[in-house]
Amino acid sequence: MKRANKSLLKILLPTVTCFFLLVGCVENTNKAEIPIRLNEKILIELKGKWKFSLGDSPERSKVDFNDDNWELIDVPSSWENQGFHGYDGFAWYRKEFTVTDDLSFENLYLILGFVDDVDETYLNGKLIGLSGGFPPNYNTAYNAYRRYKIPSGLLRKEKNVIAVRVYDKELEGGIIGGEPGIYAVLNELNPDLTLEGIWKFKIGDDKVRADKNYDDSDWDSLFVPAHWEMQGYRDYDGFAWYRKKFSISKELSKERLVLLMGKIDDIDQTYINGVQIGSTGLWNFNKVPTDFNTGNEWEQKRIYSIPDGLLNFNDENIIAVRVYDGFRDGGIYQGPIGIITEKKFRQSSSR
Repeated sequence: MKRANKSLLKILLPTVTCFFLLVGCVENTNKAEIPIRLNEKILIELKGKWKFSLGDSPERSKVDFNDDNWELIDVPSSWENQGFHGYDGFAWYRKEFTVTDDLSFENLYLILGFVDDVDETYLNGKLIGLSGGFPPNYNTAYNAYRRYKIPSGLLRKEKNVIAVRVYDKELEGGIIGGEPGIYAVLNELNPDLTLEGIWKFKIGDDKVRADKNYDDSDWDSLFVPAHWEMQGYRDYDGFAWYRKKFSISKELSKERLVLLMGKIDDIDQTYINGVQIGSTGLWNFNKVPTDFNTGNEWEQKRIYSIPDGLLNFNDENIIAVRVYDGFRDGGIYQGPIGIITEKKFRQSSSR
């Protein structure tokens, strides 16, 4: 999406918040209507009083951090409306809640709604979501709808703690709109191993980036799924690579497995442990693709079979995704992202 004026949209935001909640958008792509999410059921409401403190420290993400002396403010609402008028900069929110029911079989998401401008979101000390870019590589994501996948087993049947790091550059700041809560998503593929979360990312192109032992330690970190424009690469068109390390349970070693890569804008080549397992789009070009969107590849779901013997069930694995975006938004932008058994995939697809 090409950026609109932030000040103007902040004036309009209260008017359009209800619309965004109904459609559950991550970002307005201007390419198609945003799908209506009627398959979300709220399990735990998180509106109301949250702990709040100005400033910044990584210690604040920890479950056992002492926030007894913090302020209490309402969520959702800008902090300017609650005694912090004119403050721009870093601040943290924390929320403690208890789970009484067994939610281990649910497909769970934490929805915060709209955060102005940038956030990192932690659940029980684990980073599960990131939108925008913090200084010195600042990039606002005030108009992105925060909807973060909760990894299996992370939510406890006891005390849980959400911690949200926020940076605001100008005007209103904080968790400002939406219906914050823990949601179950119905009738959506729930991978046996989710790969949503933080990935390594680098623009440009070099095929050696597919190699399992390639050193990506100096790459940026991006959240997947989300357009890269929302995370510091505004208006970038061209090649880019994603990489992620993962381990997989031995319990799946006897299953035929499928990689779900969601939707990618525009075309991709996908590798596991250096071996290409899938591709979408026309890659028969010399330097730069010219027919990169002849079949609306940006809205096609990526579903790639994983060859037998390719995964290492005793050690680390690497997935690498080469992406080319030729127009507007780019990247791995919609889930689910993960590995699922072929049997479970076929059962879900036949419903």
